Amino acid sequence: MRFLACLALLVLSVRAADAPATAPAEPIKHPALFLVGDSIMKTGTGTGERGPWGWGSELGAFFDPAKLHVYNEGRGGRSSRGYIEEGAWAKILEQLQPGDFVIVQFAHNDTANSANYPDRATINSGGEETVQTGVGEARKIIHTYGWYLRKYVTDARARGATLLLCSPVPRNQWADGKIKRGFDGYAQWAAEAAKQTAAPFLDLNAIACDRYEALGQEKTRAYFNDPQHTTKLGARVNAECVLAALRRLTSNPLAGFLVPAAP
Repeated sequence: MRFLACLALLVLSVRAADAPATAPAEPIKHPALFLVGDSIMKTGTGTGERGPWGWGSELGAFFDPAKLHVYNEGRGGRSSRGYIEEGAWAKILEQLQPGDFVIVQFAHNDTANSANYPDRATINSGGEETVQTGVGEARKIIHTYGWYLRKYVTDARARGATLLLCSPVPRNQWADGKIKRGFDGYAQWAAEAAKQTAAPFLDLNAIACDRYEALGQEKTRAYFNDPQHTTKLGARVNAECVLAALRRLTSNPLAGFLVPAAP
């Protein structure tokens, strides 16, 4: 029995020695563009041929990989508040260097709570209102959607990075042949936060609405996996809207990193 036990230990030791070590995380390359948002930015599996797919996974194709490194750090189910409170934003800040860039888009999860993410809702406003929840160690101060967007800008700017704010892309909701615009006020609050902080603003809501209305309600069905999440086809459209918004800026901070447009 003692011999068998020793043999078993020897086999386990050999297997452990042969097992590949966990590969260390690849260091961030700079200059970097970090994409910060929810599942509208990053979701899906594989190459996105089935199910939902986020536009952040399509955006990298528009940038020269020899000049800029794109990191899609979107997280499903997160709000502008939740991404900060769970520490995801702090991890981005740790990696930011002067000359880096960040694109932020939230709103889809700021509007309501859910069983999986009970602490994600923000105040539906762009102002300075606050609400306190809990007492003692459980006490939290909840801010407005606009307040959290402004915080992203000031935090990134303090590290020498440039942050661009986006209005949320539309849901697949229509009335009288027109897609619903404004995202219940969040598009306007995002625009106000950008103006208040002098951050570049990408009005994806307006640009994407124009694209989908040009397609029409029936054809647009193929671009959405459900009322909120796009298919790969829709993700490509939304990424193209980001590119269009960048090119509309009076001063586009990412212009020098874009792949030249086809003639």
